[in-house]
Amino acid sequence: MAEEDTRLIEAKAIPMDQLADRLQIKDLVRTAGELVGPCPGCGGTDRFSINPRKGVIFCRGCDAKGDQVALVQLTLGMDFRAALDWLVGPRQELTPQQQAEQRRRADAFRRQREADAARHRADAIRQAREIWNAGRPADDTVVADYLDRRGLRLRAGAKLPRCFRFEPSARLVVPVAGRGREFQTVHEGPTMLSAIQAPDSSISGVHRTWIDLDQPKGKPVVTHPFKDGETVPAKKVYGSKKGGAIRLYTPRDATVMVMGEGIETTLSTMIARAEPSEAYWAGVDLGNMSGQRKMGKGLKYAGIPDMEDRDAFIPPPWVQRLIFIQDGDSDPKLTRAKLMSGLRRAKLCSPGRTTAIVHSGEGVDSNDRLMDALR
Repeated sequence: MAEEDTRLIEAKAIPMDQLADRLQIKDLVRTAGELVGPCPGCGGTDRFSINPRKGVIFCRGCDAKGDQVALVQLTLGMDFRAALDWLVGPRQELTPQQQAEQRRRADAFRRQREADAARHRADAIRQAREIWNAGRPADDTVVADYLDRRGLRLRAGAKLPRCFRFEPSARLVVPVAGRGREFQTVHEGPTMLSAIQAPDSSISGVHRTWIDLDQPKGKPVVTHPFKDGETVPAKKVYGSKKGGAIRLYTPRDATVMVMGEGIETTLSTMIARAEPSEAYWAGVDLGNMSGQRKMGKGLKYAGIPDMEDRDAFIPPPWVQRLIFIQDGDSDPKLTRAKLMSGLRRAKLCSPGRTTAIVHSGEGVDSNDRLMDALR
C-alpha cells in the first residue's frame, strides 16, 4: 500500500476489542489484559490472543500476527486491500491538510496507547513483586517436597535455589466467559514461587506453580468449569516475562548457558548433565525464548528472528555457548523453528557465540525421562 494512502492510519486507530466484536469473534475471554481464545483462522482453544493496549494479535498455532488489518485478513480470509476497504471504506483523495490532521490524530492515539501499555506493565510488575515479597523461604517446605516428587532432589544439606519461595495459599482462578472481569476460583492451595529476572537482574515477574502432593506429578488436577474435557493449568505468570528468565543456577565464571522452557525441564537437564560450570536458566515459555520471527510465504518453519523485537530474550555477554532444550511433547517442526530463531538472535547479538539444540526425546520432556528413570 502506498504511503500516501492514509486509510491505514485510520485503521490502526480502531480499538481492537471493538473490532473483535464487529467481526463477531466468539469465545474470547479477558485475562491478564488480553482477549484469549480460539484462533479465527486455525481454531484451538486458547492459542489466539488480542492485546487491545498494543493493538496487536498473535496465534501460537498458525503464527498469525499483526494489527487491525491483519485481524480482518485472518478472520474473513481477505487480502490486505480488501481488508482495508472493509475496515474504513474505499480509498478517497484527501487534501494535504486532511492528511496532516489524520496523522496528528493517529500520533496522539499511538502515544496514548503506548502510555497505557507502559502503565499497565508497571502495575503488573508491581503486583508480581508484591507476591514475591510476601513469599517465605522455600527450604523445608512443600516446595522441596514437590521438587523431590518430580525427581529433582538436591544433594543432602543443599539449599534450594534462591529463585524459589513458598506461598502457603493462593487462589487459582479462571475468567468467566461473557462476564467482563469476573473470575471463578477453581482451586486454592500452596504454591512454589519462582522469580523472573529482567536483564538488569531486577524481578520483573513471578511464576506460580500450585502444589498438590496427592497427585503423581505434585500439581493439582483441576477440571475446567466451562470447557468440557479440559483441565486448568496449575501454573501462572504475573508481571512481565519479556526478555527475562528464571535463574536457577549461575556459577561464577560460567561461559555456557543451558535453557529450557520450564523449571522442571531445565532442572532435570541440569541433574542429567551434571556440569557444575554451566548456568541453567528457565526461559518461562517458548515465545520468550524465540522472540518474534520474520513471517511470510514459506517462512513459518524458517526460524529467522525479527531483530526489531526488542523484548525477546538475549543471553548476557558472558555466555559464549547457548544450548536450548527442545521438549518432545509439542509440535517438533514449529518448536525447532522457534528455538532456531532465538539461537540465531543470540548469535547475531554476539557473533562469536556458539549454539546448539538438545532434544529430550519424542513425545516427552526432560522431566518425564528423569521421572521414568527413578521409577
